[in-house]
Amino acid sequence: MKVRIPSPLLAYTKQTVVDASGTTIAELLNDLDRQYPGIRFRVIDEQDRMRPHMRFFVNNAQVFDITHSLSAQDSVVLVQALSGG
Repeated sequence: MKVRIPSPLLAYTKQTVVDASGTTIAELLNDLDRQYPGIRFRVIDEQDRMRPHMRFFVNNAQVFDITHSLSAQDSVVLVQALSGG
């Protein structure tokens, strides 16, 4: 499936859209990390939770759990939230 990558993670992928596979968000992230070592740790913490600044969208709907099921036809977008002060 196609995965859209946010600008801050382009140092890993060198492209804004990449192919990855998995039946859950967790499996998808493992496949991304296999292809682009280190990218998973930037979006998932040591307790396997989504980092607070990352947002995951599947078919334009935000998901909050890495066990969320995926199908090959899904589109996945990773978004890095911006903050300031």
